[in-house]
Amino acid sequence: MQERTPLNITPRIRWMYGFGSAAYGVKDNGFSFFLMIFYNQVLGLEGYLAGLAIMVALIFDAISDPLVGYWSDNTHSRWGRRHPFMYFSAVPVAISYYFLWNPIWQDLEQIELFAYLTCTAILVRFFITLYEIPSTSIVAELTDDYDERTRLLGYRYMFGWYGGLVMAVLGWGYFFNRTELGIVEPSGYIGYSITGSVVIFLSIIISSASLHKYIPSLPKAAIKTNKTITSIFSELKETLSNRNFLVLFLAGLFAAIGAGISTNFNAYINTYFWEFTPTQVAAMTGGLFLAPAAANILTPLITRRWDKREAAIRVYSVLIFWSASPIILRLMDFWPSNDSPLLYPFMCAHIIIDVTMIIIFGIIQSSMLADVVEHSQERTGRREEGLFFASRTFASKATSGVGTFIAGIVLTLIDFPQGASPGEVPEEVLFDLGVVYGPTLMAFYATALFCITFYTISRQGHKERTEKLASKS
Repeated sequence: MQERTPLNITPRIRWMYGFGSAAYGVKDNGFSFFLMIFYNQVLGLEGYLAGLAIMVALIFDAISDPLVGYWSDNTHSRWGRRHPFMYFSAVPVAISYYFLWNPIWQDLEQIELFAYLTCTAILVRFFITLYEIPSTSIVAELTDDYDERTRLLGYRYMFGWYGGLVMAVLGWGYFFNRTELGIVEPSGYIGYSITGSVVIFLSIIISSASLHKYIPSLPKAAIKTNKTITSIFSELKETLSNRNFLVLFLAGLFAAIGAGISTNFNAYINTYFWEFTPTQVAAMTGGLFLAPAAANILTPLITRRWDKREAAIRVYSVLIFWSASPIILRLMDFWPSNDSPLLYPFMCAHIIIDVTMIIIFGIIQSSMLADVVEHSQERTGRREEGLFFASRTFASKATSGVGTFIAGIVLTLIDFPQGASPGEVPEEVLFDLGVVYGPTLMAFYATALFCITFYTISRQGHKERTEKLASKS
């Protein structure tokens, strides 16, 4: 591996690196918040089939994501290791995202609609993988500084959330708010999908082109010959058996599944459980623009106070109880009723704090993963940022994979009615929805916290490791 020419990380680099994540934010918002309700309530696909389709796409990701990471780690081109993938992905991901929301054929039977959702979901997720894994991996190439990586990832998370929030506000406030049918109005998804596709394309191209001039300063793959399938999989096994990687992967996976349950039920909870109008949801979502900026400011302060492991544990310990508290308190009759003037402001304040903590944890966790790169390099002699960050992308996709699958099963089991309007869902069904939502969310978050406790890389250990690797170059 060629030694890097150290870069001076300027505000421009932070902003342009972060801006590219808006593409993933748009995709993630659609998959996590609206895809289930679109196929279930608008197109009439059974909940368990919609969940199964996304789950099948996730299984495909389990194979494709690490291979894309490995591929980009070992790519030789005049555009470096990452940029060929980033440029190539822009057009196909934008096109496939549009057709996900606009089936080519009308009046499809259940199995046909299931097949269409499965195929288009696989395409969208694969093409976003071709961008997100190489793009995210650049953070460990731009700098090996313990704190600068956290700052860079703070910008990436901020723009990722802003990309999703912009689409959520436009969805609730405009596209799904033009008729009495609201979120179950089919025509609203046309404008939503076109806008999302354009934002995805522009964010990928602008971010990739803005970072292009730094390609000569990024590490290049070592030229190796006579690689066989056996040797490739041997390298994959050696790299992915890193203990710190494994605990972060599992923590990210369980956290993402918990978040997936939350986001896939979000439209159901807001529309049927709390009975908020699309205008109220749009305003609440708009308030979330405070959360990414707050997290971007707070995270570096927190990680300077504590090592990343301890900081992650502290934040997530609070988040476990905070996230599900309104639902649990409502079921116990300790939360304002739907006709109370206190409900809406309480929920607005709750969700802003909740999302801020979720973003802080995500930034810290990704920064911890960046530090695994040198930990692994010391043992294997290889820099494999793409392979490690493929795990982060896969775990994020579990948000709309396993989470959607669980949500679909739950909707079927509690017999949630299709095409229902707010106020028409039986009380016992809403109670069952709350009972499943709260404890299940806490269980997955608690499992993620348990995994984090096994992480061992400290600030001092990382400093000694990078100095040792630099002395050998």
